[in-house]
Amino acid sequence: MAIIWYREKMKSQYVNRIIRACKLDVSLYEEVEADKSATYQAAGVVVLSSLAAGVGAISLGASNFLLAPLLSLVSWYVWAYIIYFIGAKLFPEPTTVADHGELLRTIGFSSAPGLIRVFGFTPELMSITFIGAAIWMLVAMIIAVRQALDYQSTWRAIGVVVIGFLAQAIFLVIILRLFGPSPS
Repeated sequence: MAIIWYREKMKSQYVNRIIRACKLDVSLYEEVEADKSATYQAAGVVVLSSLAAGVGAISLGASNFLLAPLLSLVSWYVWAYIIYFIGAKLFPEPTTVADHGELLRTIGFSSAPGLIRVFGFTPELMSITFIGAAIWMLVAMIIAVRQALDYQSTWRAIGVVVIGFLAQAIFLVIILRLFGPSPS
């Protein structure tokens, strides 16, 4: 009986955390930053968000539906390292104390707004839900980065996310040039 109670408590805590992440509740990001046991929950949010995108984009084909969660987990893990390096090593504030795990947890929960992409299952709804989710997730990402890196400045968090995005884009362009198909 105690096991069932504990499981239900954990499930309701998980759902509550997802809702709070979607509400952009700053205290949620502080909470998961400190809770090392929330790493698996954060990974679950990343997978659920990816699956929601797959369901929402089902009209484009289902071929990548199963591969997308795996790629999302790898991207999340790498992205957290990129943000950690840029934010904690290159541009820390005096108050910055962070590790990769803290960024994994906060960034993982910042993908919670992506769950709305499940409603993009028709072509008419897909664009608006995916654009709305992208903007919402970006705002959540900035909050997550600000909290995980203990920044006082939201602008610094925005800068870290932008620099991280540019670094990742440049890296991908180089990889595609080196290993991608050659022009005919």
